[in-house]
Amino acid sequence: MRLQGKVAIVAGAGSIRPGMGNGKATAILFAREGAKIVAVDRNLDAAEETVGIIKGEGGEAAAVEADVTNESEARKMVEETVSKYGRLDIVFNNVGIGLGGVGLRVTEEEWDAVMNTNLKGILFVCKYAVPEMRRSGGGAIVNNASMAGFSSHPIYAYATSKAGVTALTRSLAVGLAKDNIRVNCVAPGFIATPMVDVLMGEQRDHVIQQRVPLRRHGKAEEVAYAVLFLASDEASFITGQTICVDGGLSAL
Repeated sequence: MRLQGKVAIVAGAGSIRPGMGNGKATAILFAREGAKIVAVDRNLDAAEETVGIIKGEGGEAAAVEADVTNESEARKMVEETVSKYGRLDIVFNNVGIGLGGVGLRVTEEEWDAVMNTNLKGILFVCKYAVPEMRRSGGGAIVNNASMAGFSSHPIYAYATSKAGVTALTRSLAVGLAKDNIRVNCVAPGFIATPMVDVLMGEQRDHVIQQRVPLRRHGKAEEVAYAVLFLASDEASFITGQTICVDGGLSAL
């Protein structure tokens, strides 16, 4: 097993609607690879659903309710992890939202909500996870960015926040390299998850046929395997990088 003996936090481990989101798929995959999972979500029921699947497969996991955009809750989440399992080795920062008006129609409230969720949440989780990783001799952090951060996107707040995730990832990677803590991110493209269910339809399918070389949606499980690689010792000489899980979109 690729994560045997590791303790992993998955922030955003629940799905906002029925189905398989990136965090949920990653938590389940990590557990299958031997990690003890702390499934974190501001919706405790969603986190417990993920934990139920893991335990049903014979894995070990605990659900924690936390809003990681709140510094005290991010700290408490890490403290509860270490109290239960004694260490922390891996973090997957998957919390994110995509709301906001198109273009300059974005409101101040929407802009602040997206930045707080997509960027501040990562910062606070890392702030309290890193000291515990140092005590464990190192670790791996994987952040969830988006292909929206690499090209023009109609929702300015979302695109800007995700570009910020890649910049924060690089800064963290360089700053934490001396501590044997690697920091990377994944940038999903068109992935069929509960968050984008409301966008699915003929028009979206047409865009995918025109823009994605593999001509289909990706699956949350395909994102999870990229996260698993970056979190595992197989990526022990990789830090500060972004893996695009996009069906070839970035190659055009």
